[in-house]
Amino acid sequence: MLSSSLSNRIAEQARTRPAAPALLWHSGEVTYAELHAMAGAAAARLTALGLPHGRPAAMVAKKSPEAIAVVLACLTLGQPVLLPSPELGAETLSTLLERCAAGRLPAPEELTDGHEPADGHEPADGAELISNEPAPGEPDPQEVALLLTTSGSTGLPKVVPLTTGAVDRFTDWAADHFGIGPDTTVLNYAPLNFDLCLLDIWTTLSRGGCVALVDPDLATNPAHLLALFRQRPIQVVQGVPMLYQLLTRAARTDEAAAALAEVRHAVLTGDAISERAFAPLPQLLPKADFHNVYGCTETNDSFIHPIDPVDPMPHGTVPIGEPVRGVKALLLAEDGSELAGPGLGELLVRTPFQTTGYLDAELDRGVFTERADGRYYRTGDLVRRHPDGVLTLEGRRDFVVKVRGVRVNTTEVEAALCSHPEAVEAAVLAVPDEVAGTRLHAVVQRAAGSSLNSLELRQAAAGLLPRAAIPTTVELVDTALPRTGTGKLDRKAVLRASRHARGQSPTTTPAGG
Repeated sequence: MLSSSLSNRIAEQARTRPAAPALLWHSGEVTYAELHAMAGAAAARLTALGLPHGRPAAMVAKKSPEAIAVVLACLTLGQPVLLPSPELGAETLSTLLERCAAGRLPAPEELTDGHEPADGHEPADGAELISNEPAPGEPDPQEVALLLTTSGSTGLPKVVPLTTGAVDRFTDWAADHFGIGPDTTVLNYAPLNFDLCLLDIWTTLSRGGCVALVDPDLATNPAHLLALFRQRPIQVVQGVPMLYQLLTRAARTDEAAAALAEVRHAVLTGDAISERAFAPLPQLLPKADFHNVYGCTETNDSFIHPIDPVDPMPHGTVPIGEPVRGVKALLLAEDGSELAGPGLGELLVRTPFQTTGYLDAELDRGVFTERADGRYYRTGDLVRRHPDGVLTLEGRRDFVVKVRGVRVNTTEVEAALCSHPEAVEAAVLAVPDEVAGTRLHAVVQRAAGSSLNSLELRQAAAGLLPRAAIPTTVELVDTALPRTGTGKLDRKAVLRASRHARGQSPTTTPAGG
C-alpha cells in the first residue's frame, strides 16, 4: 500500500520541523511530532484490524486533533477514508456505509490512545522516532484518497471520491494563491467532512502551517472564536457569512478587535453575504484582502473574486469571479445551447481538482457530461453574465418553480423579502396546492423588537415582484432560521418545521402570521 502525497508532505514537516505547531486546539498546541505520533499509533492499530486494501474506512467523528490524525493514518496506509457527517441519523448512516462497503472505524480517541496532544505542556520530541522511518513509497495519483459526502439534511448523501492527484493539485493551487507556508496560521471553521477543509486543514498541514481548529461544539460561541485569534495571530480565514457575523459580534472592544488585525486573507464561501453583513468587515479586518470563492463538493473551488471593499456588490451581489487556474466553465441556456453573451444560464465547470464521478456511477447521469474538451459537472446553479462580463449567482435550477404557469426563482423572492429593513432572513418554499398546483410559502425572521406583519411584508414585496412570485402565505418568526453544519440556510429543516407549509391553518403560526 502506498501513502498519499499529502501524507508524505506532512511526514516531511514532522521530520524537519518536529516542534513546530501543527494544530491549535482550545488553549493547547499539537506539534507536527505529536500529530505524526498520533497518526503512527492509529496506523499501527488500523493495520492490526486488517482492513481490506481499497475498501473505504469510514471515520464517523467530530473534528478534533485525534480525528485528523486518524485521517492522516489512513492516507499514510493508502486506505481510502470516507468522511460522512457525524450528524447523520443512525439509519441513514448504516445505509450509506452498506452501499459504500465501508467498514466503520473505532473512535479516534481509541485509535490514538497513548499519544494524546500535549494540551499546553512542553511538546514531545519526535525527531528520533521519525528519522528512523523508511522513506514512503511513490503514490499513485489515480488512487482514491478521500471520500467526501454531499451536504443535505434529508435523504442519502452522494459519495464524492477524490484522488490523490486531485487533492495534490488543489493544495498546490491553494497554497500558491493564498501564500500558505510554515509561518501561516489558518482558521478552520468547517466540519472535517466538508470540502472546505481541503484548504483550511490539508493545504495548511502539507505546507507546514498551523491550523486553528474551531471546536464544532463551540462553533457559534464568539468567545471561543476570539480565543483562537488571541492565542496565535491568524493570517487566513475561510468561512460562510455566519462566521464573519460571529467575529463581528466578538470584536466589540478595541482589545478584542486587535486580535483580528493580522488576517491578510478573508475568504467568503457558501451563501452569498448581504451588504449589511459585509459592511463592518473592512474595518474589522483592516489588513485583509477579501475573496469570494465559488465551488461544489464535486469540483472543489472553481471561481474566485477579489472583493473591492469600496464597491463590494456590483449588480447587487458579490460576483463569483473568474475561473481559478486550470478551470473551464460555460453557461447553458434553457434550450441547452451554450450562452456566449449576456444572459442567464446553468453553470457547467471542469476543474483539475474534481471527482471522476460519484461512487455510485448511476448517479452520474445528467450531472456529469462529456464535451469535446473533457468531462464537465452540471452545477445546477443559475448564473447571470452581465453586459460587462461579470458573473453573479442568481439561484439554483431546482429553485425555479412554476406558479400558475409562471416561472419563479424562489431565491429572488427571498432577496425581495429581505430588502425590507425589518426582515433579517427568509426562506421561500414551494409547496403543493390543490387549486394552484404549487404555492409559495415564506418563513421570515424579523428584526428584534419589530412589529412587522405578513400583510405589510407582502405589500412591500408586491412592489418588487410579479404577482405570481408574491408568497401566498408568510410566516414571521423571531428566532434565527435553521442552518446546516457550515452555516448555510437549511431550507429542508425550515420546511419540516413550518406549520403553514405542512398545510395547517395560518392562525396557528407564531409571531404575526
